[in-house]
Amino acid sequence: MLTLGHYLLASGALFSIGLAGVLLRRNVLVVFMGLELMLNAANLSLVAFARFNPLNGLPDFDAQSFVFFVITVAAAEVAVGLAIIVALFRARRSVRVDDIHNLKF
Repeated sequence: MLTLGHYLLASGALFSIGLAGVLLRRNVLVVFMGLELMLNAANLSLVAFARFNPLNGLPDFDAQSFVFFVITVAAAEVAVGLAIIVALFRARRSVRVDDIHNLKF
């Protein structure tokens, strides 16, 4: 049977992989994917705590509604972020962080 510790371990592993992608990689798309992975790890933790700490026998629906809010914000972030990345690629012909460290054209 899976316990809260199993979910938190998986969430911690996902967050660590995302953090490593953000800190170690120089490609903007990989950094962006790392950020999304970190958001999903936080969502997994919220859902796990909501499931294993019930209020009056029911899961904590406040935490689950917060997860839906985070997913909505992440979807908007993807749309805006990918548009910015495409615009930067068209202007600089590169998606490396080192090549686009300043936004002066």
